[in-house]
Amino acid sequence: MKRFFRSAFGIAVLGCLVLAGWAVWSAGVFDGPVARQLRSASVYVAPGVTLDQPAAERVIGNRRLAVGFLEPGADLSDACDSLGSAADGTLAVMLSGDGDDYKKYGCSRLPGSDDENFGKAVVAESMIGNGIDAFADRPVDALKVLVVNYDLLVRSGAIPDGGRTVSPSLPRYLIASAAVAAVVLGSLALYLAARRAGRSSAARRERRDAEADERTELSAAAAVLAQAIIDLDKRYARQKGTSKFARSYRSLVSDYTNLLPDLDQKTPELRARVEKLLTRARKLGTQVP
Repeated sequence: MKRFFRSAFGIAVLGCLVLAGWAVWSAGVFDGPVARQLRSASVYVAPGVTLDQPAAERVIGNRRLAVGFLEPGADLSDACDSLGSAADGTLAVMLSGDGDDYKKYGCSRLPGSDDENFGKAVVAESMIGNGIDAFADRPVDALKVLVVNYDLLVRSGAIPDGGRTVSPSLPRYLIASAAVAAVVLGSLALYLAARRAGRSSAARRERRDAEADERTELSAAAAVLAQAIIDLDKRYARQKGTSKFARSYRSLVSDYTNLLPDLDQKTPELRARVEKLLTRARKLGTQVP
């Protein structure tokens, strides 16, 4: 046995075992269910919670946002702590139903959230859940409000711009290389099958990216509209309820509220509706009080 471990082959085997253990650990083998799902996805849905997860994933797109829909009564703080490094680089939000409202808990995993960007992280965590209680029975719509809040935080500089990327760890590459060297013939067959699957996956990714770009443009326009309404709200608070400005503002807010449930669509008509409302908001903002 000693001779085995002193031989070149034995040393190579030990090295592979060490790399395998490192890869298993870094891949999250000890993760809980929330961390395991959010390591490679943007939405976690607890058993018993009703939610169209593919639709929810489409709403978030490639934003640095990770959302967990937990069962009622769940410990949201503990769920955030259990993420570990699984959601690094994102703003994580844990939600659970609480009657007609949501219980919310934000935990920033963005760069520098524990030191130079601590203040920005606190702002993001406190503001990301604003307005979602009105959609406690419609989680996808609540997620749309989260996305609007996220885009506003990006525009304000509280959250860095850019998409989320999930990259395999270094030890997985090393083990893959060792496996290819050990079983060349078998790896060749796997390579040919994987190449075909990769082409199919790339084609699907291009279609998803094209759809994501359209959704991103729509979300950006909706975020600008939301900010315009927020700015007008300050003037509305100083107006009489019967003034022309107040009536126009209430009409605008009503039309915007009716628009929210349709934001997961990407039809030209929906984009035109958003642009029309934005034109109304800008025109309303130029009116003399």
